[in-house]
Amino acid sequence: MSNDSIAAVNTTGGSPQPASVNGINSIAGTRTPKQVMDSEVFMNLLVAQLRHQDPSSPMDTNQMISQTTQLATMEKLTNMDTTATENFALQMRTSAAALIGQQVSWEDADGTKHSGVATSVSFAGGIPQVTVGDKTVPLDVISGVTSVPVTDDAPPESEPLPEPGPDTNVN
Repeated sequence: MSNDSIAAVNTTGGSPQPASVNGINSIAGTRTPKQVMDSEVFMNLLVAQLRHQDPSSPMDTNQMISQTTQLATMEKLTNMDTTATENFALQMRTSAAALIGQQVSWEDADGTKHSGVATSVSFAGGIPQVTVGDKTVPLDVISGVTSVPVTDDAPPESEPLPEPGPDTNVN
């Protein structure tokens, strides 16, 4: 074997990195470790365990079925967690939207109590923000909700639609 086929070592930047070998590997790949145990990691462990098992005493089939069942259970639990998180976010949005036109009360960081009519809601962040007057209040800070009393001066909520006449084209 000639010395031409041995990879040179690039020592710049601290730890030695393999350099190019005749153009095959022109850039050394970097691997970032996975921070979450998911089904891919679990399956890789199972395959590695099967590859490196002792042929004279192979893995017990009951144990392999048990591990496969654990994988399926983990995937279902992960899906349920994702669904629960999405449902909670949807519930927060629905609850915040229902506050528009309602009298809400809250306490700020220094202990001062406030109240006012919610006029709009923003869903820009993780927690919906309710606008009350000139203040923006996170939904999780609101401590009370009451309906706004109806006064005689208030306009009707909806006007009846006019009856179609001979000039109206109805399809």
